[in-house]
Formats: sequence, structure tokens, C-alpha cells
Amino acid sequence: MKHIKSFFIITISITIMAIGVYFFKFPNNFTFGGVTGAAVVFANLLPVSASMFSTIANMILLVIGFIFLGKNFAIKTTYATVLLSVELLAFEKLTPLTHPLSNEPMLELIFAIALPAISSALLFYEGASSGGTDVIAMIVKKYTNVEDIGMALFLTDLVMIIIACFVFDIKTALYSFVGLVVKSFMIDAIIENIMLRKSIMLICNDKDVICDFIINELGRSATYVDAKGAYTGERNYIVFSTLTKKQAVELRRFIHANKLHAFMSVMSTSEVFGKGFSSL
Repeated sequence: MKHIKSFFIITISITIMAIGVYFFKFPNNFTFGGVTGAAVVFANLLPVSASMFSTIANMILLVIGFIFLGKNFAIKTTYATVLLSVELLAFEKLTPLTHPLSNEPMLELIFAIALPAISSALLFYEGASSGGTDVIAMIVKKYTNVEDIGMALFLTDLVMIIIACFVFDIKTALYSFVGLVVKSFMIDAIIENIMLRKSIMLICNDKDVICDFIINELGRSATYVDAKGAYTGERNYIVFSTLTKKQAVELRRFIHANKLHAFMSVMSTSEVFGKGFSSL
């Protein structure tokens, strides 16, 4: 079931990306995103369409990803890459474009940034990518000190912006640079929001009811320590747990519904490592 959900998310993400790339990125010659950006450049230099160049380059980089990032990543990325290539080629046959959809380049730039950024963030979260320089960015993140995938993408895609300065006019290159910067920040922000967790600290006098709910209903674990109220001198317990945003809301509602005597402190955290969360 977990694998089905993962591939469903990948499928939706790729469709969103294909729409953003084909209808908004290709017609405007925006070059801020990896292989599809390179495809825009080289389609103007070589006798090959942007979609065909993207397909060939993705296959080459897919092999590199398998070598450096492992089998599981390669399987998901292969599926995503093939699906993206098929959808781009299908769009090219079904709805050929010879010019941008509108006369508003800034409006189209927003869609060309937002749709692929949302898609890429979901793919990275699922341990996959759309291929291309996303693979290089993940290799850079894994084997260097660059911790944010958005920064890794910026570094790997910047070369396309430089090439675009010589192939297209400076206006297109500047639009592309703005798009690359915004896209990189968007991807990091979306991933951070998806990975956001809630660190819970509860002070209560009935730890068993709360710990039982956390373990059996929420599927998480908890740690408790003995405590003593400084003002009242009463014996209490401090319960610690880390939950998703949804689970934190469920715990709060449970405490309220059962009228439990508890003081609950909630802190947001974007990095949690250990069992049930990210690996160390």
C-alpha cells in the first residue's frame, strides 16, 4: 500500500511538472530547470526538439543516478523520467505550440516556476526525482556539504542560465535567473513544510491515558519523566513525543474531549531523525 501511494504521488507530480514545462516553460524559452532548461537551449542549436533532447539526456543521467544513489531511487526516478518524457511527447503531438499562451511573460513565468517547483518538492520527498540535473543535485547533496536540495539545484542549473545569455536575449536570461532563484527557494520551503513535525511536551497527572492514546491510536511513541510542581508541590509527569501536524491536532482534541488536566507545549521542528522518521 505504501508503494502504491508513493507511485501515485509521483504520477500526479510528474503530470503537474509536464504541464508547467510544456505549456509555460518551453514556449517562453525559460531555462531555469535542469535538462528541460538545457533542452530549451539546445533545441535552438541542434536539429532536435526540446522534448526529444530532454528524453535522451534523462536516460543518460538516469544511469548515473543508479550508480550513485541506489536501486530504490533509480526505480522511482526511472518511472518518473519515462512518464515525464511520454507526457511531454504526447503534449507535443496533441497540442503543438508555436508561441506562448499569452502576452504576459511574468504571468507565465509564475506558472513555469510554481508547477515544477511543487512537483520537484513532492518527488524529492518521495525519494525520487524527474531525472536530469535533479539527479546531479541529489548527488551533490549526498556527497558534499550542501544540505539544502534547493541550493544544490541552484548550483547545478546555474550553468544553463549562463549559456542562455549567449543563445537568447538578455531579457530571457534575466527571467530565467529570477525563475531559478525563486524555484530553488520554493522547493526548500515546500519540503520543509511537508517534513514539519511537532515536538510535544505535556505536563499531566495521568500519563497512562495520554501515553496509551499516543502509542495505540497515533502509532507513535512517547517518553515520560517524573516531575513536581514548583508552586503546588504536586507530583506530575512530563510526557515527550514527536508527532505530525495532524497527530498533534488529534492529541489536543483528545485531551480536550476527555477533559484531562494537562499543560501542553508544542514546538515546530523541520528535522527529526530516528525510528519512524528520517534516518540518521
